[in-house]
Amino acid sequence: MARRAKGRPVNGIFLLDKPGGISSNRALQIVKRVYGAAKAGHTGALDPLATGMLPLCFGEATKFSQFLLDADKRYITTAKLGQRTDTSDADGVVVEERPLPDNLSSEQIDTLLQSDFTGLITQVPSMFSALKHNGQPLYKLARQGIEVEVKSRQITVHSIEVLDFRGDEVDLDIRCSKGTYIRSIVQDMGEILGCGAHVKMLRRLDSGPYKAENMMPLADLEQLVADMATDASAEQIQTHLDGLLLPPWSPVEDAPEVLLSDVQTDALCKGQRVVLEDIAAQPLVRIRDAASEKFLGIGEIDAAGQLLPRRLMSTQDL
Repeated sequence: MARRAKGRPVNGIFLLDKPGGISSNRALQIVKRVYGAAKAGHTGALDPLATGMLPLCFGEATKFSQFLLDADKRYITTAKLGQRTDTSDADGVVVEERPLPDNLSSEQIDTLLQSDFTGLITQVPSMFSALKHNGQPLYKLARQGIEVEVKSRQITVHSIEVLDFRGDEVDLDIRCSKGTYIRSIVQDMGEILGCGAHVKMLRRLDSGPYKAENMMPLADLEQLVADMATDASAEQIQTHLDGLLLPPWSPVEDAPEVLLSDVQTDALCKGQRVVLEDIAAQPLVRIRDAASEKFLGIGEIDAAGQLLPRRLMSTQDL
């Protein structure tokens, strides 16, 4: 007999503004406990040093988490020039110090970034990244002194903007594809400049469709629950917390929508073939029941007009 999950069924996405100093998993467990949720996961880990956007998926929302993992991201970072650390960030030990180039300017840095670090580029992830090797995160191996070959990968940097330059520090605004390691960009930039560099500050602002202004700091969430606990019931607190969640399907909100009749909805839920009339092939569509307006899941439409389900909501939620 399968073991019953502890916690209550919660479905939706919480946009957490992760604080610095804790891992993404630690932040997830705190919020999961606040919600009393049975099932939860995060999308795209942030290093303990990093702060900002960490979408947390509860319940049925975990079915759509891959769309967030694959989505573009936006970061702001401060690069410390003249110092190289063993982790390529401020949490590491300084292993080398070098002088900055004479008369280095913001314009020179911008020219370098536009020529060498925008568009489709190749980078080698840091040994202190969360990328896995044989099931183990690289940072765990690195802390044990184990070196492995890390393969280069192609990523896309849509844009880099120099926000400020203060002699030995430069603030950058970076919009990039999934799999981009900001530490690698900063480290490589420092090597080309000849002085070395590491990440002093890193903050993720956007993830896919989610923008910075919509996330909530962990401290604010915990304070909200503490304030409500004085005169609200546990049920009232849960209802209020659930109201903070985005719909499970919000990662695919921009996909075209198809509406099904009662007969078609019934056939879909029974795993039967559903063919739509007068509709072009689509690689991704949101599926909704026309009568009840309930979201059923996502799928694709082939050239023959057949609706092929990819991820469906649990039948108990239909």
